[in-house]
Amino acid sequence: MVTKRIIPCLDVRNGRVVKGKNFEGLKDVSSPTELAAYYSDSGADELVFYDITASSEGRKLFTDVLRETASKVFIPLTVGGGINTTDDFERVLKCGADKVSVNSGAIANPMLIKAAAEKYGSQCVVISADIKRVDGVYRVFSKGGRINTGMEGIEWIKKCVDLGAGEVVVNSIDTDGVKKGFDLEMLKAVCAAVDVPVIASGGAGQINDFVSLFEECPDVDAGLAASVFHYGKIGIPELKKVLKENNIAVRL
Repeated sequence: MVTKRIIPCLDVRNGRVVKGKNFEGLKDVSSPTELAAYYSDSGADELVFYDITASSEGRKLFTDVLRETASKVFIPLTVGGGINTTDDFERVLKCGADKVSVNSGAIANPMLIKAAAEKYGSQCVVISADIKRVDGVYRVFSKGGRINTGMEGIEWIKKCVDLGAGEVVVNSIDTDGVKKGFDLEMLKAVCAAVDVPVIASGGAGQINDFVSLFEECPDVDAGLAASVFHYGKIGIPELKKVLKENNIAVRL
């Protein structure tokens, strides 16, 4: 049985971890270096580091903060934010990332996915899709959830996987920070459309939300969350204990 992964997410702005609701109202949380070390020691399976304003501010990712954070982490690290070229992939990988997440850069140039997959391997390329329902249709948003691209979400994800993305992070803007549970309907649609690992993001508020995620969407490979971990509402060791008690395979 494939073990399910638990992944804390560090949304970083100006060198600090922040968290908001529905991608808005960001509040300062902590130092990414300190949080990364804490999660690495607490049993997290992987860690995601997003420089969340790099794309909207039209700049490259802060490599100094990333390099320091990567030095404290002994689990796989996925990094995203301001990734627009294969040179950006190279720079981030040299700073200690294991995988590179691309969102707005792929929307602007989908062939970036193909070029990166051919150069570094599909396992290194993660497509991060920010999706929100607009008039009942899943729409892809760019620039940190600010701009509606008009593209249909499931079709966009399928295209990215066809181009070589080896993993998908599905960020539900509708459920982000709301703490009422993951967007199971959307996740089921994505899992039915692709055959690469799918990571659920947005909506975790309590341990049972992770239990429901893996029970109702058995094809989802991992659950990603931020504020419930950052503010101590859910401890990763406790979460994994409950998942195991519910016959969900995890790494203890």
